[in-house]
Amino acid sequence: MSNNYFKRGEIYSVINGMASSAVARRLQKHFRDASLDITIEQWSILYHLWLEDALSQQELCNRTFRDKPSITRLLDNLEKQQLVKRIASKTDRRVNIICLTDQAKALQDITIELANQTMDEALSNVTKEEIETVKKVLNQVYDNLNK
Repeated sequence: MSNNYFKRGEIYSVINGMASSAVARRLQKHFRDASLDITIEQWSILYHLWLEDALSQQELCNRTFRDKPSITRLLDNLEKQQLVKRIASKTDRRVNIICLTDQAKALQDITIELANQTMDEALSNVTKEEIETVKKVLNQVYDNLNK
């Protein structure tokens, strides 16, 4: 028996990320208001590099759930903005290691602050229990589709 209690349009809207899109739009607005010239997609790359600098392009693909062409395009633009640099791996010339520049490191605190502000706005009037339920459901959906 199906657990799909939604009409098709409703479930696709949820899975396609109405809330995720709204959060991204709000965070992008906060970046613009702060005169930060980065996109949400670029920020997601920087975020993972702030967590652990010097990752391979493939590892960034894995951590951000993006394909290689998307990561390449994002890194090209970040490199043009002098926020990252590619360094050839010493052990495998086919692999590029992506490193943060000092300019990118300087953006970390302000962008994390803006992201936290955005999440505070997004989660206003949402209880911790509701958040845990949503996390559990979305993790289960993800697990169901990635077996």
